[in-house]
Amino acid sequence: RSLLAAAMLVMLLSGCGAPENSGFHGYIEGEYLYLAAPQGGYLETLDVSRGNRVSAGQRVFAIEIEPDAQALAEAEAKAGSAEARVRNLTQPRRRAEVAALEAELRAAQAARRLAATNLDQIGALARKDFVSQARLDEARSVHDQAVARTEAASQQLETYRASVGREEEVRGAQADLRAAVAAAARSRWLVERKTVVAPEHGELTETYYRPGEWVPAGAAVASLLSDTRRRLRFFVPETALAGIALGQPVEATCDGCPKPIRGTIEFISA
Repeated sequence: RSLLAAAMLVMLLSGCGAPENSGFHGYIEGEYLYLAAPQGGYLETLDVSRGNRVSAGQRVFAIEIEPDAQALAEAEAKAGSAEARVRNLTQPRRRAEVAALEAELRAAQAARRLAATNLDQIGALARKDFVSQARLDEARSVHDQAVARTEAASQQLETYRASVGREEEVRGAQADLRAAVAAAARSRWLVERKTVVAPEHGELTETYYRPGEWVPAGAAVASLLSDTRRRLRFFVPETALAGIALGQPVEATCDGCPKPIRGTIEFISA
């Protein structure tokens, strides 16, 4: 689309090899940026009308964020749960819990010593036939139970003092956390991209949807003509091509232009 569709430009070249004040016909054209959102949805707001100027970073339009906002909330909740699980597996128990287990171990050790002493006494009496074999077996059973309780209390205390989870469980929980964080970041990216801002200064030349209409994913809602994307295209005879070079400054005039347009040659077609 041409900004000045019927304009005929006279290019005034300056530089070595080009005849002074030689002119060539051409026209002005614009390279448009088509602003779109990666996710489809109903157009919630259109913040700039066509024909108005916008600044870089200014909001142009927004797509309704539901249900992506709900997906983001779910992903963030899962990430928080995964983080709590990792923290629970890697942190030691609270001091009060460890102290209680230490007390249980001391009690088990005292019961074990008492059971051992009792077993020795009953064993001596059994050798003299002062007590029955059943009484001796009962004392041995009590002693064995006391030994088992002491070992169980010791193992439980060691587990509480160290990490609650095994190393493999911790690694698995950390992997789940990374996956949950990545899913939340993706959902957040989709929600943020439903609000589209102008990437550059320029003029909003056209809008293609109205608020309330359904916009497919990737469909342009507006076109932006940036201040840096206007081009002068002119045609040079082959005999004058040798005097044209990239980076060479040019001037152009047109009907209605208050002053010459200055630019730099940045492309020469093959």
